[in-house]
Amino acid sequence: MPVDPTTPMPEVPAGTRTAAAAVRGLLRLPPRAKRALAGPAVHRDGNELDLDAHLLLRITKALPKQAPEPVRLRRQARRMAAIGAGRRAPVRVEDITVAGAAGPLRARLYDPGATGTLLVYFHGGGWVIGDLDTHDALCRTVAHTARIRMVAVDYRLAPEHPYPAAVDDAVAAFRDIVARAGEFGVAAERVAVGGDSAGGHLAAVLCQRTRGGPAPLLQLLIYPPTDLTGKAESRTTFAEGFALTSTDIDFFDRCFLPPDLDRTRPDVSPLYAETTAGLPRAVVITAGFDPLRDEGEAYAARLRAEGVPVTARRFDGYMHGFVNNALAFGPAVGEIAAMLADALATTPGSPADSDPDGGRRQIATS
Repeated sequence: MPVDPTTPMPEVPAGTRTAAAAVRGLLRLPPRAKRALAGPAVHRDGNELDLDAHLLLRITKALPKQAPEPVRLRRQARRMAAIGAGRRAPVRVEDITVAGAAGPLRARLYDPGATGTLLVYFHGGGWVIGDLDTHDALCRTVAHTARIRMVAVDYRLAPEHPYPAAVDDAVAAFRDIVARAGEFGVAAERVAVGGDSAGGHLAAVLCQRTRGGPAPLLQLLIYPPTDLTGKAESRTTFAEGFALTSTDIDFFDRCFLPPDLDRTRPDVSPLYAETTAGLPRAVVITAGFDPLRDEGEAYAARLRAEGVPVTARRFDGYMHGFVNNALAFGPAVGEIAAMLADALATTPGSPADSDPDGGRRQIATS
């Protein structure tokens, strides 16, 4: 399909392009050279940290440390996402608006061509950072590979807009998109939801909030925080030394959650729902070296135990945030998109029966 973007790909500064080229060169080194740069292999909880993940971790640890401040962190997140974006997939892209809980929200439509399903996507970033551009490359890849239209939603961020603003925006945006499904070329019952990290949390809470309908067709949860009480064992096992630390989590929590909020409320921690029976089919992705690993897997196990069809996949050697780095982890992102396509193809009413490719396409990684 020819590339015909209404919205051009985000402009990348020369310094960021140079950094991306340097990272690409390091990732192309032979394994022995990578190991010499990364240092001895890291083992934790029965897993070995992936060599490329280890190398990238060594690079980021060498960068100057700065005090956490939302505006600075947002700027840094955009730069890091641009460095790791890799080759952006050829899909038609258009900036649009959707309804939020307190007014219109920026959103971005990704259209790979013929498809019968739409995925409403919420970006990660601790409810504090992240935007349409930080997750643009990921959304292009998922839309192109899974052959699914996507609408990425730029919900309100903390600390300017603490809980429940992001949750309310996610629900309002989903309902607006369902009401306008015809504009996007899909039936209202063929709208799914998904997100990574904080966005996965929003997708999970949304599915519980919309039990009365209209409800999502499916939920894609990529390393979602589902227990904000912080009790999961992996939060201690991987508290320090990897991509997401306990210090990071505490900062995001302070920005997002009011201090007196009951964190066991299902609207805060979806793992504490009275029941998950009847929720949409789920695709749950976790990473082996992620403090959020155990609660994501506990949520997948609970869904499955209560009758919800679940496809779960742990990427053993990876850290939190890996889907935002296609340079290093492009094949994994392609695998996730293929899992999504497979799950949609076996969900009742799937249009894949009329698609000779079964709704799937292999991605070429750079």
